Amino acid sequence: MPAGRILVVDEDEALRRAITRELAVAGHKVVEATDGTSALYAIERQPFDAVVSDVTMVGFTGVELLRAIRNHDLDLPLVLLTSDPTEETATDALEFGALDYLLKPIELARLARVMERAVVLGRIARNKRTAMETLTGHPIGAGDRAGGESAFDRALHSMWAAFQPVLRTDGTLCGHEALLRTRNPELPTPLAVLAAAEKLGRLPEVGRRMRRMSAQPVADDRDSGLLFVNLHPRDLYDDELFSERAPLTAIAERVVLEITERDAISDLAHVRRRCQALRELGFSLAIDNLGARYAGISAFTALQPDVVKLDMSFVRAVDRDETRQKLVQSVTRHCRDLGMLVLAEGVETEGELHCVLELGCDLVQGFLLAKPGPAFPVASWPRDQAHPSWTSAETH
Repeated sequence: MPAGRILVVDEDEALRRAITRELAVAGHKVVEATDGTSALYAIERQPFDAVVSDVTMVGFTGVELLRAIRNHDLDLPLVLLTSDPTEETATDALEFGALDYLLKPIELARLARVMERAVVLGRIARNKRTAMETLTGHPIGAGDRAGGESAFDRALHSMWAAFQPVLRTDGTLCGHEALLRTRNPELPTPLAVLAAAEKLGRLPEVGRRMRRMSAQPVADDRDSGLLFVNLHPRDLYDDELFSERAPLTAIAERVVLEITERDAISDLAHVRRRCQALRELGFSLAIDNLGARYAGISAFTALQPDVVKLDMSFVRAVDRDETRQKLVQSVTRHCRDLGMLVLAEGVETEGELHCVLELGCDLVQGFLLAKPGPAFPVASWPRDQAHPSWTSAETH
């Protein structure tokens, strides 16, 4: 049986965890999401072989999730679950290419068989598409370039910067991460915008616009703390980033540039030189998504970062997974020895929060504390959540 990476999306925690256990027993790697928004966030950060999602969720339904996925991935299999089937949702599921539409309650063993089939079919579809694109020399189903340019232009003009708080271990504000958002239905997610920009050779426009939009609110409000800004590795080739007149340069001492390693770094010497130039301008550097895809030793060595961001795949259910705990603890120990801070992103439960603090993370970020929003969302810290070292000190 082929093992896959499967995303499980459901607001019902008991059912979500039951599905996760069943799929894990079958040999799959499983990531959980509580709603459509966090599901899209997960899909943007890591690849999946299949998705299973509830239809009825507050704010972002399973059908809307399916529609958003299809805007940038024609092959990712998605299975929908519902306890309230309607003709409308069934029609929409068919229209947007759901692999299956199953009624709750569902036998978990049957769902595991469906997801095994989903993993196999998804891989076959991707292999076929890759082969056809190799033969024809152009993307299959991508439409004409002019249409793509127009859609990208509309998405670019509808882009806005959302901010998500980053907190210290005592619940005080460290700063905010600027996150790309768009109001354009043709390219509704950051991943869709970046994929289109990459195909069209227009990545620098996205980076420049995001840096400009995120700089001003932070410059106007010193109480907003540090600004964490994502960089695509190709942004390191953009001379505008290094200009003394660039928007971020004026507040460089408050900016942490997060290098998101979407592709393997091929020219480490160049990356080192560019990172040193950014440091000379006053910027701090971070590795984004340590543990996801290629982000590993090569990026760690080249960047010598001030901050290391743990990918949410490490954080998810870390309080219930001894292997994840050992990995996180190993990272925090090594980073502390090197004078680097560790930021745990994607914290969604109090159990995860307590665990990453106990394991030595210095900063935390996630939906539990605050969802991304316009400048600047107010974060909430669980009342009974104290840093483990304080608790120990108070008892002695």
